[in-house]
Amino acid sequence: MNCDLGELIRHVNAGAPGAQSALFAASYGELRKLARSRLYDHGRNTLLDTTVLVHESYLRFIRGGHLRSDDRRAFFAYASQVMRSVIVDAVRERRAERRGGDLLRTTLDTQITDGLRSGADETLQVHEALDMLAEADPRLAKVVEMRYFGGYSEAEIGEALQINERTVRRDWEKAKLLLVSLLRH
Repeated sequence: MNCDLGELIRHVNAGAPGAQSALFAASYGELRKLARSRLYDHGRNTLLDTTVLVHESYLRFIRGGHLRSDDRRAFFAYASQVMRSVIVDAVRERRAERRGGDLLRTTLDTQITDGLRSGADETLQVHEALDMLAEADPRLAKVVEMRYFGGYSEAEIGEALQINERTVRRDWEKAKLLLVSLLRH
């Protein structure tokens, strides 16, 4: 299958044999760039590297069956959303392992790490604040998700959401203020 991404996405949605693999192969380079950007923005993540993030995201695409759109920009916006969920799930899993899961707990009072925030903690806090923001204003949350987790420019966000760049800038500024407020609580 030698097609553009939009056509490949339509083939995936139509259930064409081999379409998912062809879409993955055609978009692999851009997905790696997106994954690299996501991991770089969230500090060193010892459980995930670029390849693992791309492949785990792809597995989630396959499990979903259908994609939400046949548009290239919307596909990568959806990819950034999936990558966000993979990163958040990995952070949660690591935190659960650090807490020992079902092991017997022993408290050590060293106070060495009091007040320090890890990149993992910050990622989870932003994720939770973003969920609260989505309840209040879904478009603001989408702008943040595309910019923070997707690495999109204002022009790309505007195109994907069908709004002008000035509106994207205003939404970004408003969302940052709201997120700062949510993160302080």
